[in-house]
Amino acid sequence: MQQFRYRREHKHVISRGDAIAVSRRIRPVLKADPHAGPDGAYRVRSLYFDTPEDAALRDKFAGTPMREKFRIRLYNLDPGFIRLEKKVKHTGMTAKVQARLDAGQVERILAGDVAFLKEAPDPLLRELYLKYGIERLRPKVIVDYTREAYSFRPGNVRVTLDSDVRTAVGALDVLDPDLPTTPALGRELAILEVKCDAFLPDLVWDLIQLNNCATTAASKYAICRRYL
Repeated sequence: MQQFRYRREHKHVISRGDAIAVSRRIRPVLKADPHAGPDGAYRVRSLYFDTPEDAALRDKFAGTPMREKFRIRLYNLDPGFIRLEKKVKHTGMTAKVQARLDAGQVERILAGDVAFLKEAPDPLLRELYLKYGIERLRPKVIVDYTREAYSFRPGNVRVTLDSDVRTAVGALDVLDPDLPTTPALGRELAILEVKCDAFLPDLVWDLIQLNNCATTAASKYAICRRYL
């Protein structure tokens, strides 16, 4: 049985100007993600799965207390490091489990050949195989964005600023570096996400405080699905 480590998660849709202001405030205090480039950011691309009935999307819009999403994720379009992730949400708390994939395995999944997952050593890969058959999970949409990420050890805090949220129209090849994408969220907007364990330290709260933002249940997956 999987053991989840749940964390608190807060999401805010903010303006690009506010995102720049937050970035400038937290950069000298919080630790930047070591995988970021010289500009402090990196590219994230995910391929999300859903059922033919859009169970994950419908659960999101309905605010179902217990829900999950599967995705394949890579960073800076690097096929040398790919993960399958399952994100679980339970009454406002989130958890994530993950397993490694290689480019060849991703290509097989994209082609509908998932039989190899049945005997995979990692339980998450075997779970995807089962849900591919029982729930008919299939690749659904690509979500692509630029991320700044920072961490703060007290409270195990992670702050991310996501901008240039894009999606691919009529294409699901997550490995294609030349995949055409189109903006799914206004260029003037960004998404601020804050994750922490039991508490959010006052220092971090003060650094990210903004006058004009609202916690929202919107997700980048839902934003890209709505665009399509």
